[in-house]
Amino acid sequence: MRQPDEGSVESEIRAERDYLDACRAQLARMREEVGTMLATGAGEGEDVVDKYFNHMLRQFRVQVIEDLADIEGAPLFFGRLDYPANEVYEGVADRVRRSGSPTRTPTSDLVYVGRRGVRDDDGEPMVIDWRASLARAFYEASTQETMGVRVRRRYGFDHNGVLTAYEDEPIDRPTGAGGGSDFLAEEIERPRKGPMRDIVATIQPEQMSLVRAPLDRTLCIQGAPGTGKTAVGLHRLAYLLYTERERLRKDGGVAVIGPNRSFLSYIRNVLPALGEVEVSQATIDELIGPGIAVGRVDSPESARVKGDARMAEVLRRHLWARIRPLDEVVEVKHQHRTWRLSPEELAEEVEAVLGRGVDYGTGRELLAQRLAHLVLRRMEQAGTPTATMAQLRRHKAINRAVGRMWPEVDRARLVLDLLTDEAQLARSAAGVLSADEQRAILLTPRPRGARSIGWTSLDLALLDEVQALVERPAKLGHVVVDEAQDLSPMQIRAIARRLTGSCTVLGDLAQSTSPAAVRSWTEVLEHLDRANGRVEELTRGYRVPTEVIDFAARLLPHIAPGLTGPTSFRHTADALHITETAPGEKIATTVTTCVAALAGEGAIGLIAADDDIPGLHRALSDNGLPHTVLGTDGAGLEAERLTLTPVTLSKGLEFDTVVVVEPARIAQAEQRGLQRLYVALTRAVSNLHVIHAERLPEPLTRELAMTD
Repeated sequence: MRQPDEGSVESEIRAERDYLDACRAQLARMREEVGTMLATGAGEGEDVVDKYFNHMLRQFRVQVIEDLADIEGAPLFFGRLDYPANEVYEGVADRVRRSGSPTRTPTSDLVYVGRRGVRDDDGEPMVIDWRASLARAFYEASTQETMGVRVRRRYGFDHNGVLTAYEDEPIDRPTGAGGGSDFLAEEIERPRKGPMRDIVATIQPEQMSLVRAPLDRTLCIQGAPGTGKTAVGLHRLAYLLYTERERLRKDGGVAVIGPNRSFLSYIRNVLPALGEVEVSQATIDELIGPGIAVGRVDSPESARVKGDARMAEVLRRHLWARIRPLDEVVEVKHQHRTWRLSPEELAEEVEAVLGRGVDYGTGRELLAQRLAHLVLRRMEQAGTPTATMAQLRRHKAINRAVGRMWPEVDRARLVLDLLTDEAQLARSAAGVLSADEQRAILLTPRPRGARSIGWTSLDLALLDEVQALVERPAKLGHVVVDEAQDLSPMQIRAIARRLTGSCTVLGDLAQSTSPAAVRSWTEVLEHLDRANGRVEELTRGYRVPTEVIDFAARLLPHIAPGLTGPTSFRHTADALHITETAPGEKIATTVTTCVAALAGEGAIGLIAADDDIPGLHRALSDNGLPHTVLGTDGAGLEAERLTLTPVTLSKGLEFDTVVVVEPARIAQAEQRGLQRLYVALTRAVSNLHVIHAERLPEPLTRELAMTD
């Protein structure tokens, strides 16, 4: 790395700050100009035919204003590329000199790389969007392949977004021995508070290749803790919106699907910081069961059966078994004449519709049309066409007959009947589910109604399957699915039927805690109906220190024998602390550890088994430690530095310091408790404290090298 001499550092930093201020001023000008056009109606037509155009123009300008917002604490640029003069675009060196750029040599063209593009009064670029082709060199240029770059500069910022330092890396000549960028490690280790931040300044080449994958490619990204898979998925979505915005909009838009609201709250600021504010975020339950409250949890045996893709066939049989031709004549009376449809004719029409292969709802409409047409044809043959097709389609006798032969569907009632009626379940599941599997999902005693059943998360996928058999759901152009290792095949099917094109699937099989979950990424791609998708693996860890990830990786042979732990980018000698206490001292030790962590910087996550959260909450409150209890009353991570976190809500989160209390309790709380413990142990960015009175789970005791 080329470091400037001390005498020039301060003046260079002041000049860079001035340029950053100039960029902010230009961004504000851009936003104000669009706001003025919106307020004055500039460019709008006055004719009636212009109403649609005017509406769309106003919507576009509102969106642009939101996109041009200056996010607090998110600097407009984070890097710079130094090219030989006039090799990028004509006049850039003069422009940046006029704007107050710190480097004032006529031999250089300077390209600033940031979260969004900024232009000056003349329309010339001051900052290049990180997704633009020209910005690729910031991430990919090397001494082996310079891409025309002479020097790459990275910037350091404090917590308020004030530029405080820079680091120059010569690209056009060998630098001899030395490691990577110090700024990369500093940015990763920078203390955090509140929701996740973007990693646009620190994306690595192996991550960027996935971020820039084309829209038509479905990716399944297996990533161990700390490898940046969530960030890669979100940045890929931002990149696709930059390169394929209109296509994605026409295909239904985009969405991020996460495991729970706490996780979505944690990642909510990443895309807005990258200039993307028009992205919906939902849990899997909200996506497939909007407005339906989940009130129960399936037993492991029931979960395995309900989540199995074979349930789709059981539900299909159960739905279509409702269709039965009438064994009586249907009389259609119109203007003093009666037209009769025989049982044989009715059966023939039902069979004809069934042969069309349409969905249930379309089939019902088609049957009504065919019966109306049959009557109309009779009228024409008799020479008395006194009714229209539309009139006959609305005829009470025809609608009544259709309703009896092809009943309307209440999906809740249909699923309730299947799960509570042993005879109906046996008929629909014959040859598909074993007798034991049928008993596992049979609800006894029968609930009084669909409203009192207390649906489970896996039930929502059954309801969605039925709804999809009746009518097709709205489509999405691209979906990012995070923590996908916990999804069941039936939940994945629900996502697949909403996809117009590709998707990005993120997860870690070692963190799979659901008994209904898929077992491989190949299986995920099959259920997504994207068998040609690619499975990629991120193995280099950037977030979790080596000492912490190596400790947690002792669980891997027991929870995911086919996976290996990541190679961590960072070594922190004092990262792991294991403290054994007497049972009566455990709470006091936990409180003391939290007090010490609060004396430092950054976010603290206190993670424990869900049943232990109330006791820890009382202890923290009694000792006057301000904290947030995650998952209660919509509390988010930004409320306090110390977050008391039920282990079931810890997946995907990260904290500077993590305190895990009683690993044995976490491991014993559920069938896949060791997987849950692995999640808890890998949430730390800087320090992990493990406090226990009970014996640690056996895999963690082997070769234990550090005890406090």
